[in-house]
Amino acid sequence: MTGYSRFLSGTALLVTLLATTHARATNLFDADGFQSMTADRRAAKPGDLITVLVYETSSASNSADTSTNTGFAVNGKVSTLYAGANMAQVGAGDNYGGKGKIERSGRLLAQISATVIDVQANGDLIVSGDQNIDVNGEKTKIRLKGRVRPVDVAQNNTVLSNRLADVQIDYTGEGFITDRSRPGLIPRLFAWLGLW
Repeated sequence: MTGYSRFLSGTALLVTLLATTHARATNLFDADGFQSMTADRRAAKPGDLITVLVYETSSASNSADTSTNTGFAVNGKVSTLYAGANMAQVGAGDNYGGKGKIERSGRLLAQISATVIDVQANGDLIVSGDQNIDVNGEKTKIRLKGRVRPVDVAQNNTVLSNRLADVQIDYTGEGFITDRSRPGLIPRLFAWLGLW
């Protein structure tokens, strides 16, 4: 058998094998992962990252002014033949005045990269993110979770925290300075008893 005839028989065998096997066609288009080349790089599906700009300020003020003034008096007059006219008077009164004022304010500025963990039926994105910072033993942890509309995501893939619905932001710290800012045992005991 010559080389040419071997080539022809091998080609015929290959064509026969390919004809008997079923060819499977796969679609190269993935509808879930498709993003146009001209589209913005905004978070749209689970696993995408989004930057949340946390700008939270809060302030509260409450004041009370209470004053009371009460008084009463009892007068009596007794007249006798030998002692003459005697008069007695008894009175009592009470004055009370009190003022109180409570003011509280807080401010939190941070940038957190959050992950889209779910997409709701209406298209809203559920985002969640953590940030841990350790500076010289002072540990700060910021945890954020909320729901954002895709229209509130800016072109640079950022969203303000006040645009998140059902948002929960936890800011906690631990370390020497944080421990020193907490009241001691005796003030906490007095506060628990209602004496502070």
